[in-house]
Amino acid sequence: MLSVLQQGPRAVGVKQSQRAVSAGKAKLAFVAKDAEDHVTRPFIALCQQQSVPVENVPTMAQLGAVCGIHVGCAVAVALLEE
Repeated sequence: MLSVLQQGPRAVGVKQSQRAVSAGKAKLAFVAKDAEDHVTRPFIALCQQQSVPVENVPTMAQLGAVCGIHVGCAVAVALLEE
């Protein structure tokens, strides 16, 4: 499932991901299990409201690496193709 982040358009980080989910542009969300609950809980609730499936990733470092950044990230979303 992580390959969708590597190959297609994506939003990385909480703010960009929240905007994409709110705008109906997200097809799949990814959340790092080791991220802080106060960061991920509201994002997961937003995904549930917008009917965006959420996949867990073991670590922030792994999610960041898959997204092509050199730091960890708590959340990312795969965007719908335009």
